[in-house]
Amino acid sequence: MIAEFLLPDLGEGLPEAEIVQWLVDEGDEVSLNQTIAEVETAKAVVEIPSPYAGTVRGLHAAAGDVVAVGSPLVSFAVGEADAAPTTPGAVPGSAESAADTPAADDAERRVADEPRTTERESAPAATPNLVGYGAAPASGARPRRRPRAAGTTATAEIEHAVHRSAPHDVVPAAAADSAPERPRSTPPVRKLAKDLGVDLVLVAAAHPGDLVTRAHVEEFAARAASTGATSVASTPARASADPFSLASTVPPAEASRAGSSRADTVPPASTVPPAVSSDPRTTRTPIRGVRKHTAAAMVRSAFTAPHATTFLTLDVTATTELLASLKTDRALDGHRIGVLAIVAKAVCLALGRTPALNARWDEEAGEIVEHHFVNLGIAAATDRGLVVPVVRDADALPLVDLADAIAELAGTARAGRTAPADMTGGTFSITNVGVFGVDAGTPILNPGEAGILAVGAVRRTPWEHHGEIALRDVLTLSLSFDHRLVDGAEAARFLTDVAGVLREPGRAMLLR
Repeated sequence: MIAEFLLPDLGEGLPEAEIVQWLVDEGDEVSLNQTIAEVETAKAVVEIPSPYAGTVRGLHAAAGDVVAVGSPLVSFAVGEADAAPTTPGAVPGSAESAADTPAADDAERRVADEPRTTERESAPAATPNLVGYGAAPASGARPRRRPRAAGTTATAEIEHAVHRSAPHDVVPAAAADSAPERPRSTPPVRKLAKDLGVDLVLVAAAHPGDLVTRAHVEEFAARAASTGATSVASTPARASADPFSLASTVPPAEASRAGSSRADTVPPASTVPPAVSSDPRTTRTPIRGVRKHTAAAMVRSAFTAPHATTFLTLDVTATTELLASLKTDRALDGHRIGVLAIVAKAVCLALGRTPALNARWDEEAGEIVEHHFVNLGIAAATDRGLVVPVVRDADALPLVDLADAIAELAGTARAGRTAPADMTGGTFSITNVGVFGVDAGTPILNPGEAGILAVGAVRRTPWEHHGEIALRDVLTLSLSFDHRLVDGAEAARFLTDVAGVLREPGRAMLLR
């Protein structure tokens, strides 16, 4: 029978998601909980596992399309034993209605008539998990794709592009006899390939058996640009004489829908429509995903909470000397403790002495809600925009554990794998503008928080020290706060407490 899988709510009531890429095609055999697609919500990239073991019958959206929650995402042909979904959002179609439609009859005949060269993989004995967090199949295998008939347009174009763009001595001899395997790569690498208009299938053909890396993609793009070769994209293409030009961005094709595979529906590069407006000096990019969510949150915050910012420049030489000594401590091998971790620990201590900065203004209830815990947001700049993952109960963590948690969250955020739940519930935030060489700023509050601290760059600066001028390590702290909750005096006391720890890390022993 035909079962239709609807896009579920991926968390926090998000109304829609954008298809980043499909990991299956029509006709692919998939097993339970096998990843079939990656979608981008307003907060994160989420993997969608299959709620069924069966055959993919139709993809109802193309890569780049924005799909509303509850809309059809993919259709499966499943047996009676697999027909009852337990995953939220998976709604099977009626067996009677599916059997009565001419389209279903035609689809059944087409599948029955097509040659099969692979056997269906047996699904593991498991039950479906929540969408976006499902376990991979026990075998860890990707979907096994049905080879296309030799001589098809897509295969011919791929062969031609590989021989023009890839080193001939590394192209597998079997490339002409079988469809290319789906390339293995990470989300940032796939995004880079999409931005440069590079087909990962062709890159993988030049590096058989390897994980496709950023260097592979950049090398392929440079080679294609120098030879004038055109890649055949298996996902929505980006066409340009210069693959590095942002002005060459092409919007995803909207014609690719269920009923034809991605490789069959991609037009030749020469027929891809222009990406931008009639003015070649401008580029139009749809406002989606993290950028859209961040913009809405910042506007809401800026026009709801009365912001005020105060600054403090201080000598942190004692902190940098402490960090230098920690680096030589063998007991701390494998841990990266930096200035940000020390600042985070100082913030947790100082919030205990200034509870107004660890509170929120509840307009609807007419109350001020004070938190007796610290969920510390750490702003992270990523290719997809600014995200703020949260270290929960940061005030309860020792310095080493706090540093490890910050590093792990930052790495996950840059890879686009932060779960939506990990970016909610913050009570105070830190943004490290110093990594960009910036000394100070006026950060905007995250909605629902009373304060955010910007940490500037540490600079070696002439400074008064014990009555003399000496070169010292100096940085600037910038605290933005909600003036409805926090008075200037409270903000000043908070900054003084944080600065006290950074000037003399031993003072942390005195704060409580």
